[in-house]
Amino acid sequence: MRPSLKIIFTTCLIILTSSFIFGQKTIYGNLNIIPQPKSIELAEGIFRLNHKTKIIYDPQFHFSFDPFQIFKKLYEEKSGFPLMITDKSSEDDPRNKQDILVDMNQSIAEEDYILKISKENVRITSSTAQGAFYAFQTLRQIMSLDQLPKAHDQHRQWNLQASLITDGPRYSYRGLHLDVARHFQPVDFIKKYIDRISFYKMNTFHWHLTDDQGWRIEIKKYPKLQEIAAWRDETLVGHYSDFPVTYDGIKYGGFYTHEEIRDVVKYASERGVTIIPEIEMPGHAQAALAAYPELGCTPGPFKVAGTWGVFEDVFCPNEITFTFLENVLEEVMTLFPSKYIHIGGDECPKNRWNESAYCQQLMKKEGLKNASELQSYFIRRIENYVNSKGRQIIGWDEILDGGLAPNATVMSWRGKEGGIAAAKLGNDVIMTPGSPCYLDHYQADPAFEPVAIGGFNPIEKVYEFDPMPEGLSEKEQTHILGGQGNVWTEYIPTSSHVEYMAYPRAIALAEALWTPRTEKDWSHFYSKLTEHFVTLDSMKTNYSASVVQPQVILESHPEGLSLTWKSELDRPLQNIYITSDTLSHDWRLVDSGDTTWLRSPGKIFYKSETYTKAYKYSVSSEKNENHPKPKVSPVNGISYNPSKAIAASISSSSKPSERYPGRGGIKALTDGLRGNKFFNGQDWCAWDGDPVVIDIRFDTMTEIDSITMGILSSPQAWIYLPESVLVKATTDLETYQYIGTFDLSGTPAGRTDASLRLANTKVMALRLSILPLQKIPSGMPGAGHAAWAFIDEISIY
Repeated sequence: MRPSLKIIFTTCLIILTSSFIFGQKTIYGNLNIIPQPKSIELAEGIFRLNHKTKIIYDPQFHFSFDPFQIFKKLYEEKSGFPLMITDKSSEDDPRNKQDILVDMNQSIAEEDYILKISKENVRITSSTAQGAFYAFQTLRQIMSLDQLPKAHDQHRQWNLQASLITDGPRYSYRGLHLDVARHFQPVDFIKKYIDRISFYKMNTFHWHLTDDQGWRIEIKKYPKLQEIAAWRDETLVGHYSDFPVTYDGIKYGGFYTHEEIRDVVKYASERGVTIIPEIEMPGHAQAALAAYPELGCTPGPFKVAGTWGVFEDVFCPNEITFTFLENVLEEVMTLFPSKYIHIGGDECPKNRWNESAYCQQLMKKEGLKNASELQSYFIRRIENYVNSKGRQIIGWDEILDGGLAPNATVMSWRGKEGGIAAAKLGNDVIMTPGSPCYLDHYQADPAFEPVAIGGFNPIEKVYEFDPMPEGLSEKEQTHILGGQGNVWTEYIPTSSHVEYMAYPRAIALAEALWTPRTEKDWSHFYSKLTEHFVTLDSMKTNYSASVVQPQVILESHPEGLSLTWKSELDRPLQNIYITSDTLSHDWRLVDSGDTTWLRSPGKIFYKSETYTKAYKYSVSSEKNENHPKPKVSPVNGISYNPSKAIAASISSSSKPSERYPGRGGIKALTDGLRGNKFFNGQDWCAWDGDPVVIDIRFDTMTEIDSITMGILSSPQAWIYLPESVLVKATTDLETYQYIGTFDLSGTPAGRTDASLRLANTKVMALRLSILPLQKIPSGMPGAGHAAWAFIDEISIY
């Protein structure tokens, strides 16, 4: 899109400005459309949409669903006038004046449309109900229908800028996922969730219905799934990395009946949304095993899980299990008409299979080399059954292990690598890498956010997501169907919390999957967000406003600690208020003449040996009903303890993980800012199993008495203390001598500071050799894998 056109949008189009014409309130349209269309061309003139307007559609259309009903209902509520819909008209009919005409053109792609607003009428052209529906969703946004209160006695009409919108999606699969196994959500909310999916032109709802913590779909042939598997005795309190682990002691659960599911499926289909159900197998099966223990490789007993993670007990690949799963899938497929059935296939530990005499005999009989090939055998059997019913399976990318089922579609979540491998094999792919597509990860500073599972996926990162990887041939690229955002609910107990985590990131993802790469523009998208926040408010949809709040940037310098506030908002008088109890004579303001108010961007310095104090901020802007209300952040504690290391240079033999890179990289380890228990905060650097050497170099010969290093132990999150931390020193920057080893014995779980005492040692540089735990113990989450090593502040005194 040309920059000049964006300027026209922001300067010429008035959002929700009103006046009274002929006793009616007139609403002026806007073009803050998300997702951004392929092209928008402005024209001369205004179309007046009022009580005379009708929808007249081409009688050749044979709609798979009614594309008009949602627009009609909203229009009648917000205008105060009835909206007639008819298929009886001719091109020269004078009644076409002020009407919305829907034409058929079979040469237009299935989900594409053309929306032309002229002085005479609105003309929509499409080849399908889906295309026409998306055109009306765009018109709905242009008219700001969702933002307006019901008309009651106040009639409204609209003045719409003449324009030509040509539009259609970049990818055919645009999905949003919801896990209801960990935390159950009521039917009314599921429908609301589908409404938002549809509004932003996504076309797939991935419904994760079963897992270790609960079975959420009624299966009439197996009533114990409702009686036992749908309920757990208690639920974990806090994060699974907390120590000690505690539970709430409250029975929890629920499930959807056949009637409820049919109702939801119908509701989704009326909004152009396909629902893909997920029934997990062969792993994540503990809830099912609790109801029917004969499906396991051991006699149990099994219990519906009250905590999160990966569990050793999985479905045993025997005939009893396959009969059970085929019967379950038979009922599932009668309820869901979708082309795809998701069968999971992820995170399936092999210990029970390796220990099972039956599994070993089966592997020998089928010529399978290992348990990974046994999983492939399991998936292929399920695929054959699903294919026999005219459907296809989707599985997480672990279904590649041991050999990929021939017709399976791969959902690539462990990065894009699995998707690339599948595409090269000729299988279809849906890209949903944890970074940035897991919307249960943090979206802002964890200190300000509700507890989340981990990771950091801010909205900017989601917006930049492109499912198409590099290095694929033109033919292989055709197998990349699109992408999906995932909302896993281990730490998301309520519907409002689901919305908070999903929005506005799901809106960014919708544009990333719909809009051509050449038309994507973060600044333009960002400018449209405040308008859409008003829409979400009107829809009573919760969301995070962190993207429009200033970012607090902490930086450590030899001269002290600076806090800088950065804001991308283009609103005037953007100020940041630091509560007075956090300001003292020790703070000095930079680039500001005020003692308490900072015009963004502003900076304050603190110069002291130690500082531990809380701060909070609020945003002030010009009063405008169309902008979100200013919000005050929670209190955030800064622990600033500069040491001799703060002025030294630091380097490492390998970079920290991209998931946990530290604030500004390796320098985060000597910046004087001590991390907290949020291991995904900006103060931690982490390495995934690989040894690392860290060098700290001083400008001059420096005398040191001790070294302290922050470390983390959280076995549930695969985070363990290093196997060893050896320290060497040099006085000539050439020869390094061993001076000690950190004693980590008896170190408690959680965050701790390990210390190495020295006696008046003079050095020019230090070298710390860190060896992460190479193999997680058996019976623990991640058993057999290398562990994460998390390192925090290295202080030198």
